[in-house]
Amino acid sequence: MKKRNRILIIIAAVVVVAAGLTAYVLSRPTFKQDYHIEDVSSITKIFLADKEDNEVTLVRIADSAWSVDNQYPANQPMVDMLLETLNTMRIRQQVNKNAVPNVIKDIAAHGIKVEIYQNEPFINWFGGRLKLFSREKLTTTYFVGRETQDMMASFMYRKGDDVPYIIHIPGFRGFLTPRFVTEPLKWRSHTIVDLNVRQIERIELEIPEQQEESFAIVRDGEGFAMEMLQSHQRVNGFDTARVAQMLSSFTWLNFDEFAAIVPNTFADSCVIGTPRAILRITDTEGNQSEVKTYIKYNNPDDIKAMPDPEMYETFDLNRLYAIVSHPSNQATQDTVLIQYFVFDNILQPASYFLGADKTAFAK
Repeated sequence: MKKRNRILIIIAAVVVVAAGLTAYVLSRPTFKQDYHIEDVSSITKIFLADKEDNEVTLVRIADSAWSVDNQYPANQPMVDMLLETLNTMRIRQQVNKNAVPNVIKDIAAHGIKVEIYQNEPFINWFGGRLKLFSREKLTTTYFVGRETQDMMASFMYRKGDDVPYIIHIPGFRGFLTPRFVTEPLKWRSHTIVDLNVRQIERIELEIPEQQEESFAIVRDGEGFAMEMLQSHQRVNGFDTARVAQMLSSFTWLNFDEFAAIVPNTFADSCVIGTPRAILRITDTEGNQSEVKTYIKYNNPDDIKAMPDPEMYETFDLNRLYAIVSHPSNQATQDTVLIQYFVFDNILQPASYFLGADKTAFAK
């Protein structure tokens, strides 16, 4: 009797395992149905590389936050667009049989490699109703080629397929290749700080050439006080409306772009002198960001020929250079371009907040 029971148990176990494996296999879509990534929320990492030795790894660190090479915050709108692309791209058609060799050759020479890593359960039975033992796994490798002749799709080959396909996004007018960016700098966030007023502990603006105009706005209970950096004394009668306007400017404060990707910036020749202003932002948790600003000339080549460049109207009236230090790593500094328009309420001297006429002194 006991032997018979053991046999029945073994048979039952085999039936359950077989049924589970069958359900798992049947629940997996074919390649053509699954060319896109159905569940982008399960993506944990994306690796992109091109033939010019550019490569970048995007890593999910939270539900809606990613990092670039595990070092820098990622540009979230760009990440969202890439995830949307992976989710919505579809096969428009298979590459013509006669064109396959040339397409494969072109992708091999110029294509972008894209590796998709996802959290996948080791056991995924009954159409996903039973998932156990999740782990990160390389699930899909794409090779993204150039655009089609009509500029409405891109050639793509997926590892494991027999042939490449023409891939598009239904309803989108354009090709997909530009969305698969391989330069790490272009993936990095442009946000300097993103603080609401309650998260601000201290704002300090130092103006090296006019120390008497240097000041700080410091938290004082539920409000803020103003103090002069030179005398370390607090002052009364400052314009609370202008200070409130300044403090509100630190919500999603961004720079324009990295100077490294601006053609012929000659940034090095502009940032070797004394900064025009040094802005230090400290939040309530003690994290500090620093922004040093420098004049940007319309024609940097003229700097060497001018005994006193400030006597000439050679300044860029829209943007200036800045060196930004990040709170997570003060040793990491980026030379960037910022807009006067964005920093208009911030880079003002003490006299502006004490009721004097608005000037552009700190700039």
